[in-house]
Amino acid sequence: MDLKALFGRRQEAILGMDISAWGIKVVGLSGSMEQPVLEQLASIRLPSGHVVDGHIVKMHQVAEALRYLLQENRIRTQKVALALPSSAVITKKIMVQADLAPEDMQAQVEEETRHFIPFPLDEVSLDFCTLGPNPQRAEMVDVLIAAARRDRVQSLEALMEWVELEASLVDVQSYALRLATRRLLDIHFPRQKNAVVLLLKVGAGRTLMQLTVGQAIVYEQDIALGGDQLTQRIAAHYRLSDAEAETRKISGILAQDFESSVLLPYICSAVDLLERGIQFMSNSTPYSKVGQIFLSGGGAMIPGLAAAISSALQSPCTLINPFEGMQLAPRVRDNPDLQNAPLFIGACGLALRRFSL
Repeated sequence: MDLKALFGRRQEAILGMDISAWGIKVVGLSGSMEQPVLEQLASIRLPSGHVVDGHIVKMHQVAEALRYLLQENRIRTQKVALALPSSAVITKKIMVQADLAPEDMQAQVEEETRHFIPFPLDEVSLDFCTLGPNPQRAEMVDVLIAAARRDRVQSLEALMEWVELEASLVDVQSYALRLATRRLLDIHFPRQKNAVVLLLKVGAGRTLMQLTVGQAIVYEQDIALGGDQLTQRIAAHYRLSDAEAETRKISGILAQDFESSVLLPYICSAVDLLERGIQFMSNSTPYSKVGQIFLSGGGAMIPGLAAAISSALQSPCTLINPFEGMQLAPRVRDNPDLQNAPLFIGACGLALRRFSL
């Protein structure tokens, strides 16, 4: 039972691929973690309903879109890092004896897993990694277990097989995001080991709130906020289909009353939802105040959203570029996708995995 080396064990060229309701985003890196080089950058939109909550609903259509993306961008990398949504993976930290043989540790991990997963172990893809000695008990080590339904992993593997790629690694979305933001923390807070930072990844239908303190994720929450809600407001206000409303939202071709009648009410509603999420976070952790908010994802690029969040939450809010500090290879310097860099934070985090294996 192997979650495709979830925590990584091999060093190799890996293409980061983020497949979501929005579409497919691809990032390829070379160089090193300290000096990464952006070599490949590509994306393609998917129609609504093709991917739902990270689950590929229309396999053939998604495969055809991916094949087209690879061919159009002349992408040759065969090994791919993918991610499952955090909601699809159960993680748990346990303690085991430090002197256990590998096969005995595997057996104990499987036994522990039986106690916290709600489905049979033979339906599970399982992986684990040793975190290090337990701070309180020197004879024990901490081990992080990750378990997901086998069919979720097999769905990603099947998609890769359709387009003649290899799913070399399946990560958890929140871990990939953490890897991408950790780079940015080193840039923005080089001397702050315990910076309190809130990442908001605003997707098509959901927003992930991830609170980190230094290197650790201390809180995560998923809230019902996304760019699709703005599309629905546009459709309702101007009596358009959702597809036409999405096209106009992307192109910016909207009526003069758009800002006052649609955009500002949407931003107010979004900020209200975020304030409630922050309040719940404050009640669940010792952290009632964050030093910095990083805003990312396709829905994050809505004009005025970052400023409104900063004002309401009384913390600096920055729309982040996951490629900040990277060298750009010649083939990507004029790539129009660079203008939509916040979209690629998930794919960037997955591409960075090649340096942390």
